[in-house]
Amino acid sequence: MDIFSVGGAVRDELLGLPVKDRDYVVVGSTPEAMVALGYRPVGKDFPVFLHPQTHEEYALARTERKTGKGYKGFQVHASPDVTLEQDLARRDLTINAIAKDSAGKLIDPYHGMADIQAKQLRHVSAAFSEDPVRILRAARFAARFTEFSVADETMQLMRQMVADGEVDALVPERVWQELAKGLMESRPSRMFDVLRSCGALQRILPELDRLFGVPQTAKYHPEVDTGIHIMLVIDYAASQGFSLPVRFAALTHDLGKGTTPADMLPRHIGHEERSVSLLKEVVQRLRVPNDCKELAQVVAKFHGKVHQVNEMRPDTVLRFLLETDAIRQPQRFRDFLSACEADARGRTSFEQQELPHFQYLLEVLKIVMQVDAGVIAAAQENPANIKDAVFDARVAAIKQQLEPLKL
Repeated sequence: MDIFSVGGAVRDELLGLPVKDRDYVVVGSTPEAMVALGYRPVGKDFPVFLHPQTHEEYALARTERKTGKGYKGFQVHASPDVTLEQDLARRDLTINAIAKDSAGKLIDPYHGMADIQAKQLRHVSAAFSEDPVRILRAARFAARFTEFSVADETMQLMRQMVADGEVDALVPERVWQELAKGLMESRPSRMFDVLRSCGALQRILPELDRLFGVPQTAKYHPEVDTGIHIMLVIDYAASQGFSLPVRFAALTHDLGKGTTPADMLPRHIGHEERSVSLLKEVVQRLRVPNDCKELAQVVAKFHGKVHQVNEMRPDTVLRFLLETDAIRQPQRFRDFLSACEADARGRTSFEQQELPHFQYLLEVLKIVMQVDAGVIAAAQENPANIKDAVFDARVAAIKQQLEPLKL
């Protein structure tokens, strides 16, 4: 049998990037032969094995035949007579269809090296259109390799796939998986640009798609277009290395602006409540994990209020912390402020805006958490008074320690 390194490891080496994981294709072998050599079978849909020492993945060379809509509608054929070129032909992009043999020789039947030089994301063959996940992957690679562009013929093929309804067959888990990976790339806005260009965004995330072209007040949003604002926000979140929950919250915090009545524009009164309502539909449809869902809901509801802190009395600031559950979940509140930071600085000419009220909120939270609620509760003869007594003690602590320093 012959073993070749394939896919991302070969691509990243050629790009001068660090290699995280290596995948291998085995040509001329059988499952029985692999097991006899000590490899452990792990593949459910096709023959994949773990190396007995390194635990890296080795897959038997295979071909695929489309049998139905969606990414699961395939019949896989793996046998010793499948060639390396046939295996590489089923891959998505040419830059991912380069192999390297044990001697270090590169095998590049689909000109992936030329596309690396040209900084092009190009499909290997017409078989690209058989798997709608490849649209999401191409968009995600655009977010990772920020100097690469999607080849015209590939973009046209992706548009045809959307028109043919292939995207509608995607299962929520795969959509979320790819969106989450794309949000964690260096410039996530490029993923959504590609999805918009081919029409896929309107199918998988219409609540986001409809934000493009919706105007905002130029005084506060010089970029005006709400969709452009969201792209600036998520790119800022990426530039700061914020977590996935923060980036997802940044992506979805303004969904309600897409349903603002035309006669109200460019103002968006009450958009927070509408954003929360639309967000509930999104997280349910895409089966978004709880940590992302819960933070996004808090950010959607309260991101406007955070900028009013300077006008709040101590008791109002405390109520805000209680509303956002900051005392019980202080780390989530810090993540909330990170998303609000991205929102504030994800605006043209506001990129370096000072945000002293954010630090003030964190100082208030620190003082409030130092108040011993247990001691106060124990001192109350009537249990019904505990809640008010704790609240009053927290307000008093804010007044004593922080109110004189309020900006």
